[in-house]
Amino acid sequence: MGSKDGSGAASSGGGGGGFFSSIAAGVRSLGTAVHKSVNGLVGYEGLEVINPDGGTEDAEAEALRGRWKQEDRDSYWKMMHKYIGADVTSLVTLPVIIFEPMTMLQKMAELMEYCELLDKADECEDPYMRMAYASAWAVSVYFAYQRTWKPFNPILGETYEMVNHQGISFIAEQVSHHPPMGAAHCENAHFTYDITSKLKTKFLGNSLEVYPLGRTRVTLKKSGVMLELVPPLTKVNNLIFGRTWVDSPGEMVLTNLTTGDKVVLLFQPCGWFGAGRYEVDGYVYSAAEEPKIMITGKWNQSMSCQPCDQEGDPLPGTELKEIWRVAPTPPNDKYQYTHFAHKINSFDTAPKKLLASDSRLRPDRYALEKGDMSKSGSEKSRLEEQQRAEKRTREAKGEQFTPRWFNRTDEIAPTPWGELEVYEYNGKYAEHRAAIDSSSVAGDDTDVTSIEFNPWQYSSSSSQ
Repeated sequence: MGSKDGSGAASSGGGGGGFFSSIAAGVRSLGTAVHKSVNGLVGYEGLEVINPDGGTEDAEAEALRGRWKQEDRDSYWKMMHKYIGADVTSLVTLPVIIFEPMTMLQKMAELMEYCELLDKADECEDPYMRMAYASAWAVSVYFAYQRTWKPFNPILGETYEMVNHQGISFIAEQVSHHPPMGAAHCENAHFTYDITSKLKTKFLGNSLEVYPLGRTRVTLKKSGVMLELVPPLTKVNNLIFGRTWVDSPGEMVLTNLTTGDKVVLLFQPCGWFGAGRYEVDGYVYSAAEEPKIMITGKWNQSMSCQPCDQEGDPLPGTELKEIWRVAPTPPNDKYQYTHFAHKINSFDTAPKKLLASDSRLRPDRYALEKGDMSKSGSEKSRLEEQQRAEKRTREAKGEQFTPRWFNRTDEIAPTPWGELEVYEYNGKYAEHRAAIDSSSVAGDDTDVTSIEFNPWQYSSSSSQ
């Protein structure tokens, strides 16, 4: 379990959004996870064999499963080994063979799959159960992010919008290219959710460390309390040799900035034979740092809680209560997508009059989704060159990029991994969507897939 005195290593101001939107950044995939039984070892039956250093057997098994042939592996290693010790956040020369058909802005939206937990937190009268529900929401996205395909880096000015899930309105925008930064705002009747997402990475050769340099804040409307999330760093193991797997050992801290209550959850490190992997334990603490509720579970299965005494032991007469469970997933999915991930990508769920800057419309992403690797690669290169050309134009004009839906503030927020420039939602998207929804014009029959992707500042075509 986590520390019973409520101490947390993470400092105020960290960014769950930065982490959740970037866990797969810089990561390549070596295919579907290989699961084995550890035969002959009492107590280890059915556990997953984890080799932290990679191995020939795993590498061969991965090659047989699909995309990563030995010649591809060797070529990738020759390209990447010179970056050992560096931050590889902004690399754009990565081959599409390691990508999934989704952008980082869409990954940011994946945290909303189980947003009903925030609804429950808002409706909860018990301030400590309120924190338990909110922390379960923060843990819930880890199941989706165990997949190790890399999302596409958003083009400057790119957006993603979602208005058809649990009554929420979600808008994300890429607000900076160097360094890569995204901002997002989500809202429904129960909560508002604001993130400034920035990541920092360290390439270690066969592994990658991802630091959640960002800020996530949630405001629950009924109680008016504001919550701030600081997740642990993440390490992606066996990028090139062996089977790729993700581990996030360390503390997640969710702080109620209004009352001083907090949750400290310890993500257990993965040991040999997979021992301890997925396990999360901790407590909800009062402002006086007294444990009130113990929380336990696995981030790939479910989370439960139970009231506890001042020693952190379960109160007599109480039972462990499950507060979150992973929803069923599509069997044998190529990218290990959840049903919600498919919903995020789908044109069928796109809002009316989709912004032309939306990630769904990216031709490289869409081509990859359709299985056309060649077209995806050429479109990716074309978009990257167009982005560089627009930067040259902007510099020649002495102008700066101005985000459409977010404003940069003067606030510099401290995080455990460095300082962060904070962007805030400017409210214009709500006005934009309200104007569309209230329009008296008949339904828009435009084929969404025919809309040309257009995030460009200097394009002559409409940004809507």
